[in-house]
Amino acid sequence: MKRKDLKELIEEGENIQCEFKRKFSTHEKIAREMIAFANTKGGYILIGVDDNKEIAGVESEKEVAELVLETAKNYCEPPVDVYIDYRELYGREIVIVGIPESNKKPHRLQDYLNELDINKAQVTIRVNDKSVLASKEMIRILKAQTGNTALKKYSIGDTEKSVFGFLANNESISVKELSKLVNISERRASRTLVKMVRANLLMIHTKDNGEEFFTAAR
Repeated sequence: MKRKDLKELIEEGENIQCEFKRKFSTHEKIAREMIAFANTKGGYILIGVDDNKEIAGVESEKEVAELVLETAKNYCEPPVDVYIDYRELYGREIVIVGIPESNKKPHRLQDYLNELDINKAQVTIRVNDKSVLASKEMIRILKAQTGNTALKKYSIGDTEKSVFGFLANNESISVKELSKLVNISERRASRTLVKMVRANLLMIHTKDNGEEFFTAAR
């Protein structure tokens, strides 16, 4: 990354594809950020930059790079691909951690389980300028994206018709709202909404607090 591009990135501030870290904190915290970027659109973690855009720099870029690589390999499951660059700004070194969007979603915090447990896995995604825990619905959709399992033939039943009817008068619908609307369990409501997303009938959105809601596909 060129110095000009780095300065522009910092000036734009934190967003869905950029996070500032004054220093390397803990493996777990950095892993959550890496996982969120890999599970979403990819992005950058700039280590040595404060939240207010102040350039703090790092004491040892090589030491930070080693910690980052260790985190990506051992604290993320599956391991997250990263690339590292260094740039000097105003006499201080910044470590640029680039994380591409993954084709092995969903990544989760290392839990040493052989398979992903949707009820226990700590899967993060990027929402605006924050990394938040993904809902079960989002985890299922991430899995479907990796498997490229879009539902091309999907029959519309009474429940789906109820969803469309609700959305004709409301901007969005949630799992709880669908559950109450047609008197089914939240688990069944969740699976229905996820299938409708996979069939490109709905879009899923995440609030800053991690709650999900669904809107009609455009």
